[in-house]
Amino acid sequence: MLINLSNHPYEKWSKEQKAKAREFFGSVADIAFPHINPAASEKEVLKTANEYFKKITQILDECANEPKQNAVHIQGEFTFVFAMVTLFLKSGIRCVASTSERMVEELNSGEKIVKFAFIQFRDYLLI
Repeated sequence: MLINLSNHPYEKWSKEQKAKAREFFGSVADIAFPHINPAASEKEVLKTANEYFKKITQILDECANEPKQNAVHIQGEFTFVFAMVTLFLKSGIRCVASTSERMVEELNSGEKIVKFAFIQFRDYLLI
């Protein structure tokens, strides 16, 4: 199972990204990314990270016998993501991010149209 902890729900992913997720992880479960107040202290961010860590590890424990590897797809506010990835990797839980190619079309009006093409899931590494 892939836990999708991001502001990008699975239903809005491209066909290619959905296919790769199913190929590598089987099923996908969305968990809404929390709002991280820009004025929050580090202690508050860590408190939220610990709450989400408990919630997600419970879900992953319940599907530990699935044939595909479990992982967390995580992208969002940087300090929260760093705390979450650190907690997960230290617990042996794989974390991935989506990579994409950014394509920008500039219109005569000065507006920009930005499209993203999914490329791969890239592992977060604890070094």
